[in-house]
Amino acid sequence: MPEDIVYEHPLFGGKLSSTFSHRFQDVSDIREVPDHQEVFADPNRDESLIFELLEFKHDVADNGSAAWFLQDLAAEQDAEGSVVIEQSGVLEAPALTYNNTPAVVTTAVGQMAISKGRQGREAQNVVKVYLANLRLKGVQTDMLVTAYEPIVINPLSESTNTVAAGLAVPAAQAGCMPMSEVFMLSVTSFKVNDWGLFGV
Repeated sequence: MPEDIVYEHPLFGGKLSSTFSHRFQDVSDIREVPDHQEVFADPNRDESLIFELLEFKHDVADNGSAAWFLQDLAAEQDAEGSVVIEQSGVLEAPALTYNNTPAVVTTAVGQMAISKGRQGREAQNVVKVYLANLRLKGVQTDMLVTAYEPIVINPLSESTNTVAAGLAVPAAQAGCMPMSEVFMLSVTSFKVNDWGLFGV
């Protein structure tokens, strides 16, 4: 398996952190993302990794919460052909316990057609989306980790400025760590260094 150089990336001013490949550079300032998000991208492969803090959704059950957020994301991005391929059960995350309240994690993988930026449906790329919901119950926060891996690049997409149109080159063939592994490492290594971020 190809080995990327991995290291711990500070998130939200170092209050959180996660370990993932050096290929992913912080583009939050460039893309003008909201304060509750941090975005990392590998422009050479049109892959991205997003960390997002959301208010805890009390009406969403733990079991299947990642799939719920995945479908919510598809609706928000006006995606076509959105399908959930797989989802995990609920796993406890003892390292993310706050005030004796344990956190839980669920993951889901889906596929959808989405367009970049303000481009319309005629420029949609087909992407595989990996999503983890880390439910930090002690601080009433849903932490989402979302990874995007292109499958087919539309010739009309602005993605063609950096990658070729058509079927995306598999990561292993390009000498890179597969996105599924980048995603899992970023989720399993996620840490809270300062709970004060959540106003506690």
